[in-house]
Amino acid sequence: MPSLTRKTTKTGTRLRVLATFAAAASLTLALSGCTKLETHSPSSVRNAADAQAADGKADGKADGKADGKADASGTQARAGGLGTVDCAHTKCIALTFDAGPSENSARLLDILKEKQVPATFFLLGKRHIDTYPELVRRMADEGHEVASHTWTHKILTDAEPDEIREELERPNKEIERLTGERPTLMRPPQGRTDDTVHDISRELGLAEVLWTVTAKDYKTNDSDLITERVLDQSSRDGIILLHDIYDGTVPAVPGIIDALKKRGYVFVTVPQLLAPGKAEPGKVYR
Repeated sequence: MPSLTRKTTKTGTRLRVLATFAAAASLTLALSGCTKLETHSPSSVRNAADAQAADGKADGKADGKADGKADASGTQARAGGLGTVDCAHTKCIALTFDAGPSENSARLLDILKEKQVPATFFLLGKRHIDTYPELVRRMADEGHEVASHTWTHKILTDAEPDEIREELERPNKEIERLTGERPTLMRPPQGRTDDTVHDISRELGLAEVLWTVTAKDYKTNDSDLITERVLDQSSRDGIILLHDIYDGTVPAVPGIIDALKKRGYVFVTVPQLLAPGKAEPGKVYR
C-alpha cells in the first residue's frame, strides 16, 4: 500500500476544522430552516418488528398455518448476523467510524479482528475510498458494515438536490463495485440533515444514522481523553462515533473495547442493533 501520510494528514486537518465548527451546535439544531428532526431509537425499531411478527404469528394460528415457520423466521431475523445475540435482552452497543478509510484503517481492522468486534464504517469517497480500495474490500470481507459518509464531505443541507444525489450515489456505486453490496446506510456530514436529504435518501434506498456517543476526537489526539469521553457517555443501544483518520483515535480503541466488554456490553453493527427490525430508507436513526 503506498505511503500517503502527508495527504491523509492534510485531509484529517481539513475535516478537523470542519468538525470543530459543527461541534458548537447540537444535532437537533443542526438543520436548515425549521425542519424538526425525528429520530428512531434501536429499541423502538426492534419493538415494532416484534409487534409485527407477533401479529403475523397470531394471524397464522387463526388461519391454521404452521407456527414453526414463523418462529424460525423470527429467530433468524433476531440473530442479525451475530449468532444468537438478541439486543432486546443483551446490552448491545455499536462502534462506528467516519471519514475513512485512511492509513490508520489497517491497524484498526487488525484490532477489531483480534478483539472479535464488528464495526460500522461510514466511508468518504474522495481521497479515501478511491485511495484505499483494498481496505474497503477488507472491511466487507471481515464482516463489518460498509456505509456512506458522502463523496466529498459536503454539508448536504447547503447543497442543491442534484448535488446531494451526487454526494450520496457516487460512494454507493464505488462501494458496490468493490464489495458487491450496495450500502443501505449513510451518515450526513456533521449530522446535518433536513426534509430534502430525507427524500433523496429514500429515493436512493438509504437510511440515515446519527450517534449517541461522541469523543470529539476531531479536537484532540489524546487517546486517554478519547477513551474517557466514550466510556462516560456509553449506554445500552448506544451508537459510538469515532474517526479513524485522527492519530489519537485508533490507539484508544483497544481500551474502549476492553472496558465496555467488562461492563457487559456486546458489540454489534448498526443493522444488528436494530434486528429483527431494519432501517427504512429516508428515516433517521440514533
